[in-house]
Amino acid sequence: MSSFRVELRRVVDDSYDIEIGADLAEKLVRDLKDGLAGKASRFAVVTDDTVKELYAGRILSLLRENGFRAELISFPPGEKSKTRQTKEKVEDAMLEMGFRRDCCVIAVGGGVVTDLAGFVAGTFGRGVPFINYATTLLAAADASVGGKTAVDTPLATNLIGLFNQPEKVYLDTAAWKTLPKEQVSSGLAETIKHAVMADRDFFDFLERRMEAIFALEEEACRHVAETNCRIKYRVVMQDERESGLREILNLGHTVGRAVETVSGYRLLHGQAVAVGLTAEALLASRLGYCTAAEAERVRSLLRRAGLPDRLPAYIDREALVRKLYTDKKVRAGQLRFVFQKGIGDMMCFGENVYSRPVEEALVREILPEM
Repeated sequence: MSSFRVELRRVVDDSYDIEIGADLAEKLVRDLKDGLAGKASRFAVVTDDTVKELYAGRILSLLRENGFRAELISFPPGEKSKTRQTKEKVEDAMLEMGFRRDCCVIAVGGGVVTDLAGFVAGTFGRGVPFINYATTLLAAADASVGGKTAVDTPLATNLIGLFNQPEKVYLDTAAWKTLPKEQVSSGLAETIKHAVMADRDFFDFLERRMEAIFALEEEACRHVAETNCRIKYRVVMQDERESGLREILNLGHTVGRAVETVSGYRLLHGQAVAVGLTAEALLASRLGYCTAAEAERVRSLLRRAGLPDRLPAYIDREALVRKLYTDKKVRAGQLRFVFQKGIGDMMCFGENVYSRPVEEALVREILPEM
């Protein structure tokens, strides 16, 4: 018998820039001319059918006008499209259009588009570069930092995917003006999560300036985008692969993702996360990690943001409890939650341990309060 050791060591710099501003399509083209995508010779603009008409079509035209070979691929909007089947359709379309390893993927849209397109880029040709052009507040808050890409399955959300960092992210705040009010509200759920989790001053700002944000005042929107990026970056730079600290970004998502799925995606992602934030604030209050007044302050801010703080009547409570067990934090069949510590901080339960087991009975206790 013999053996041979394959010695492979990698030193990788996955750093990238996030550009925040209004009307950034021309800046994207200038950056590509300056070599942003390296040796890529073709560009696949991946988007959904709604953003295709609003932004992606213009970006495709700008690329072609500036001598770039580019094609556009779109799919129906919404979380229901974030599946392996949609990923396969995008990949097949790219292959039929002649894309190979010398291409770059440009994701134009919200979190569903950036999640799915980033996953496509990570596996197409065993990995090609990609760029995120985020057009929603939710994407600015949640998809701009971290490199998580994934699809959902009927059994679980975001468990099929990979970590894949983009070449650059563009947060186009002008695009927020095309969003329906409920989409702005949906994006504010992740924003409120970040404030509860890591920045009491930001929470205060949201309480003071909620009307300015809904009015899409440029200064307020820029502050929201920059602060979301800064908070998430502080976490991701310490724990890119979610070995400990990064779990705190799941605040509100243990219940929220279950609610989203059990609702049949009738709720937007942010609406479901808001319900999850409420549930976890109530649990935190029961366990002594925050006061009842702080939990109510979170609920009040969610309501001011146009978000639900109660379970819709059509949600099957038993189905919801069962769905909680598909959460990625579950260990040895036990539910696990991360918890806020007051407002602006998170609980730590040991060295690099940020979640703790919670009995199902306690979860059931707080459901009537929702």
